[in-house]
Amino acid sequence: MLLYRLLLKSRAKAWRKAPHAEVPTICVGNITVGGTGKTPHTEMILDMLQQHYKWGSANLAVLSRGYKRRSRGFQQVMTDSTAAFAGDEPLQIKRKFPAVTVAVDKDRVEGCSFLVHPEKLQEPVKKLRRIRDKQFPPAGLIVLDDAFQYNKLHADLNIVLVDYNRPLHTDRLLPFGRLRDLPERIADADVVIVTKCPYELDDWERTVWAGNLGLRKDQTLLFSCIEYLDPVPVFPETDSRYSYSKSLVLFTGIANDTPLRYSLSDKYRIVEAISFPDHHKFSRADMTKVASAVRRHPTAALFTTEKDAGRVLDCRKIPAEIKQRLFHVPIRVRFLTDRERELFEERLSRL
Repeated sequence: MLLYRLLLKSRAKAWRKAPHAEVPTICVGNITVGGTGKTPHTEMILDMLQQHYKWGSANLAVLSRGYKRRSRGFQQVMTDSTAAFAGDEPLQIKRKFPAVTVAVDKDRVEGCSFLVHPEKLQEPVKKLRRIRDKQFPPAGLIVLDDAFQYNKLHADLNIVLVDYNRPLHTDRLLPFGRLRDLPERIADADVVIVTKCPYELDDWERTVWAGNLGLRKDQTLLFSCIEYLDPVPVFPETDSRYSYSKSLVLFTGIANDTPLRYSLSDKYRIVEAISFPDHHKFSRADMTKVASAVRRHPTAALFTTEKDAGRVLDCRKIPAEIKQRLFHVPIRVRFLTDRERELFEERLSRL
């Protein structure tokens, strides 16, 4: 454990000395493994940037590692890409923001360079041969997904997400807890957002959070909550009438589906729930298992998450029972107060 701590300290030291990209960058990251809401917060930030007086006319880009994708090197993500090619999260972002350039690259320095200078993609480099023949404008601002532990690039605005239900001061480093990084790295954040909060927090609880995190005066502490929207059909043949059913079968492949279950249980009776690992690649056997659950409940709707729906579409020979009843539940986040949104917009203006 001592060696692991020393390794994390060395990585953090390198991160602090790392260079910046040629254009402004925003990093959305965390200190714990999975489940803090990076993708919906990235989407919220993109929506705010598109409405911002300073960045609304800029060429926005998102750069992700593309976790569990099959492609290699720098790849541009298109709306018709597959989750296997791009990764489920970058694909979801691209489909929601088609005007934003979305790319994946494990090498974030290289990825930023290509986004700022797309003409470099025409150079005859072997590992770039598989890039789709698409063009995009030079990026004016790049949002970096999950790059807080990437020690070769230092973002201009570092946002760290902390789960309301998992305070850092009560957690431990892997493998004994869920911390992927040293808790004191919270000091490297410009903005800390406590996610998955109740819809209202009093001043006392906000003060307790600030004290437990040990933030400086120049760091901004904000609070956000999750909102689940009305279910959306996944397939053209999905019968919308099933969304009015009072019972449902739920299957998910995300880090933590508890908030979703709680939200759905207010309106539906979850008669069966099937959980797969985070970023799970659905197989034909998985779809057969889900179809069997649907047959056991002839009047129930079938729900999954928006991120999982992208991976379901990669499957072949999906049973008709699934196509007829499958809906995904869109998710979005928002700050608890208008003042918090204004504070964040001020941070964007300083870039």
